[in-house]
Amino acid sequence: MKWEGVWAAVITPFKEGRLDEEAFGRLIDHLVAGGIDGLVPCGTTGESATLTHEEHEAVIRACLARAKGRVPVVAGTGSNSTSESIALTRAAKEAGADAALLITPYYNKPTQEGLYRHYRAVAEAVDIPIVLYNVPGRTAVDMKPETVARLAEIPNIVAIKEATGDMQRASQIRVLCGDRITLFSGDDATFFPFLAVGGKGCISVVANIAPRRIAALWQAWKRGDLVAARAEHEALLEINGLLFCETSPIPVKAAAEMLGLAGPEIRMPLTPITEANRQRLRRSMETLGLFA
Repeated sequence: MKWEGVWAAVITPFKEGRLDEEAFGRLIDHLVAGGIDGLVPCGTTGESATLTHEEHEAVIRACLARAKGRVPVVAGTGSNSTSESIALTRAAKEAGADAALLITPYYNKPTQEGLYRHYRAVAEAVDIPIVLYNVPGRTAVDMKPETVARLAEIPNIVAIKEATGDMQRASQIRVLCGDRITLFSGDDATFFPFLAVGGKGCISVVANIAPRRIAALWQAWKRGDLVAARAEHEALLEINGLLFCETSPIPVKAAAEMLGLAGPEIRMPLTPITEANRQRLRRSMETLGLFA
């Protein structure tokens, strides 16, 4: 398994309150055909916070069944409870996931030592590659580079999804960790500059609706064509911003509906996109040629 490239932070389609497996399968095929390097179900974009444990496991199993080994599946298994994180990670391993993505424990606001012990406990309890996930804008806790460096000493902690959009932060992690941990951007809008400071990939929201475009950015970077990579970065700037014009995944689910990939259903307390933002999103999608 290569720890690089564009992995899709996959939305969870619902129909009448339940997982829409038909739409989910259609979306997985769309992503794989679009050149995505990996799938990440049950992350923030997958509305993991409102999935029951049974639904959580069902989404992971459905993703694995549809992917059929074509690309790796990295299951979101994070929680603000260490014991719950261990249980979800263990279930993901038993289902056949290739790795697990764990968000920093939200709301509790653990100290840096608490973060270290949380991740260490999960890594020691479940023998599966683990990807750290730092997104302080959602969790109210920020995992510092020094803590990442401590965690990078644990053999099965292999990567971090760094979603602050802060290039200085990414560089600090790179300096402290070297090649002991792989840097993935968790912020589509800064993916291109993130690569310049040592990043190896992106766990992407825009991949749900424009997989070929974000994959093209990565492929251009890999072959050393910085002009083409920058052109894709600039072409995607507007849509990347609009996908966060309301709380994610509200906009990306609206965009997926427009493309016929999934229904519009989203779980409360999130609400459907406003009509004004829907129209802005549609215009940007038309500009990118996504309806062609």
